Amino acid sequence: MKNWYSKTTKSLFEAILQLKDTGETKKFFRDLLTEAEIIEFSKRWQAAQMLNENISYEKIEQVTGLSSRTVARISKWLNKGMGGYKLMLNRLNHHHNNLFREEISCVK
Repeated sequence: MKNWYSKTTKSLFEAILQLKDTGETKKFFRDLLTEAEIIEFSKRWQAAQMLNENISYEKIEQVTGLSSRTVARISKWLNKGMGGYKLMLNRLNHHHNNLFREEISCVK
């Protein structure tokens, strides 16, 4: 596989950093990605959140529809990746903690 980080990906990341709110983000990502891609990325993020809450792979697969292989990969990246999942989980933890816990309690 080619080196994934390039001038092109850097340009994409810089564009994302310019988004000011969820409304702008929604518009940009909907133009950039297909609906299926947005749903897939959302499920992966949901799986990372659930793994962080120590929810079982089986429950995550059931709720998200992701394969066990994908959940295992997300777990690997969560624990031994570049730290991106952990960074965002920690940053958003205090901000959305109560909402997510309420959602998860319905899943357990």
